[in-house]
Amino acid sequence: MQRLRVEFTTEPFDLDEAPAHAVVAREVIQGADLDAVDVGPFGNTAEGGAEAVLTAVDALLRQALGAGATRVSLQVNVIGEDQK
Repeated sequence: MQRLRVEFTTEPFDLDEAPAHAVVAREVIQGADLDAVDVGPFGNTAEGGAEAVLTAVDALLRQALGAGATRVSLQVNVIGEDQK
């Protein structure tokens, strides 16, 4: 099975405090069965097996848009084969 890396941001931005959609998106990623999760104010990255990443991306899109995101930018890359 392939390993994937997802990088994403949600908008609109708020430099004073994290908007609800950004908090929800980060919670989805941090709660998923992924590894190498890195969340930050201007971008977030996570890696894992293809099924786990794709499941997390589905939940991220649905929940972030439901929480008020007007744009979700993401990139998914194949980074190798899962050794599990």
